[in-house]
Amino acid sequence: MASGYTEASIKTLSSTEHIRLRPGMYIGRLGNGAHAEDGIYVLLKETIDNSVDEYTMGHGKKIEIELEDRRARVRDFGRGIPLGKLLECVSVINTGAKYDSETFKKAVGLNGVGQKAVNALSIEYRAQAVREGEVKVVEFAKGKLKKDHRVAKTDERNGTGIEFAPDAELFGANLKFRPEFVEDMLWNYAFLNRGLTLTLNGKPFKSENGLRDLLQKNLTGEPLYPIIHLEGEDIEVAMTHGSHYGEEYFSFVNGQHTTMGGTHLQAFREAIVDTLRNFYKRDLDAADVRQSVVAAISVRVMEPIFESQTKTKLGSSVIGPDGPTIKEFIGKFVQQTLDVYLHKNPETADALIKRIQESEHERKELAGIRNLARERAKKASLHNRKLRDCRLHLGDKDERSEDSAIFVVEGDSAAGSLTACRDVQTQAVFALKGKPLNTYGLSKKVIYENEEFHLLQSALNIEDGLDGLRYGKVVIATDADVDGMHIRLLLISFFLQFFPELIAHGHLYILETPLFRVRNKKETHYCYSEAEKQARVEKLGATAEITRFKGLGEISAGEFKAFIGEDIRLEPLSLNHVRDSDHLLSFFMGKNTPERQDFIIENLRVEKDAVPA
Repeated sequence: MASGYTEASIKTLSSTEHIRLRPGMYIGRLGNGAHAEDGIYVLLKETIDNSVDEYTMGHGKKIEIELEDRRARVRDFGRGIPLGKLLECVSVINTGAKYDSETFKKAVGLNGVGQKAVNALSIEYRAQAVREGEVKVVEFAKGKLKKDHRVAKTDERNGTGIEFAPDAELFGANLKFRPEFVEDMLWNYAFLNRGLTLTLNGKPFKSENGLRDLLQKNLTGEPLYPIIHLEGEDIEVAMTHGSHYGEEYFSFVNGQHTTMGGTHLQAFREAIVDTLRNFYKRDLDAADVRQSVVAAISVRVMEPIFESQTKTKLGSSVIGPDGPTIKEFIGKFVQQTLDVYLHKNPETADALIKRIQESEHERKELAGIRNLARERAKKASLHNRKLRDCRLHLGDKDERSEDSAIFVVEGDSAAGSLTACRDVQTQAVFALKGKPLNTYGLSKKVIYENEEFHLLQSALNIEDGLDGLRYGKVVIATDADVDGMHIRLLLISFFLQFFPELIAHGHLYILETPLFRVRNKKETHYCYSEAEKQARVEKLGATAEITRFKGLGEISAGEFKAFIGEDIRLEPLSLNHVRDSDHLLSFFMGKNTPERQDFIIENLRVEKDAVPA
């Protein structure tokens, strides 16, 4: 008989227990730090947010961050948490000053949850508050109080210090803070808070020109016209156009990087189109206006409503309780300021309309090619014949849909091994045939003229942007040899050139596969590097058998399952790796330039065969 649903079935958890049991409700995701949106960075961001809010209210111009692989410390020089409430502020949920709208009018941290989640999800947590020559310290482990120090005298400056070590039991044994992701985070804080200096292990982050500096740092090539920088009360905008495909936006609310956009970004995108239509007095197509745009928008909102605790998407429709709608506020600002700017800067206005006309011409040219490609696909029954699809896709109403992934592999042999052992619910396989075309310097029509790229684009469903993307992860899975690396570069070049937003939004990954299998009669280990192999050989002794995997097709389906299951190793690609993409693509993927030839000659190394003694 099934167990009954009785009073005994009803459980009440403490806030700490609930955070540890359901961390996704509080920080969005766990993750060991390999991805920029992993939970350990959310913990750090929640801590820094409180210090930035202090600065925004006019207290403290410097925030010091110290980072080790598994530990972080944040010290600000604001007012310091009131000593008598320090314990409650870092451990009792729904406690904080952010409920007092007079104290923090346009803060990011509004729910009194963030710092309690940091505490609960850390193996060690220490909070210190300094006010007027007195200091108070509290220490916790996994959210439970370990020591409540008495108030003591101090010579330290006022402010708050938080030190925490994320719990590896929750975030993974390989957890590690990656400095490049933290540096990006700190640059964003600096761009949005001119006058604030943040330091990471002593390295300063400071901006003089706000969002203009942000765009300048993030441009992948030369802009077509000087960055337009517009500022008003509670709003700042910067924009330009490049020569790349797609749209790239950086959006912020109250200093929070809304990576998933929201109502403010949608209003901004619409406002750009409406303003330019009015300025040029033409019925411009929205896609032509926004093609190759790179822009940033920051707004400050009273009591913002985010769609999750991680605050990556704004849901608010109004600026404040008695304010205009966000659409009206942003639309009016962009219409007035951008129109005036273009009238004052006719060279920029000319460059902008020229870019829009080029996009229109290419769109119309592509329309015919696109229809031909579709007709050809229908006649030849080519629909995704290279795709072994999965059942769940991104956006499906299933909690596992976020885990959906497509593995792009070289050849039918590797595709067969992977297909035989994959999770058919969430893992799809797309098989390449040989090396794909080098797309560097080619226009987007190559996608429709090249069968393989057309089918790949169709499988991903990204022809009209990322809104229809069918998989949360696009995983390049090639052999760990020279040919495999070349195919990897060709694919990255393709996505970087035509779909950079796929990389910008963190959807592109590299699958790490083992190079060696080391085993004896009792144990089997898979090693991803020469160093790992040597360590295992030493541990297993002289009887160890070593197998070198030359390609994915050589790995049996039974073994392959271990590499794409719970222990899968994925290396995320971000635009941090390829910021100067125009130069990188030209150097690595362009014609045989003298620069590349000289580099090869200067770095060529010949390994001489060992001469027998």
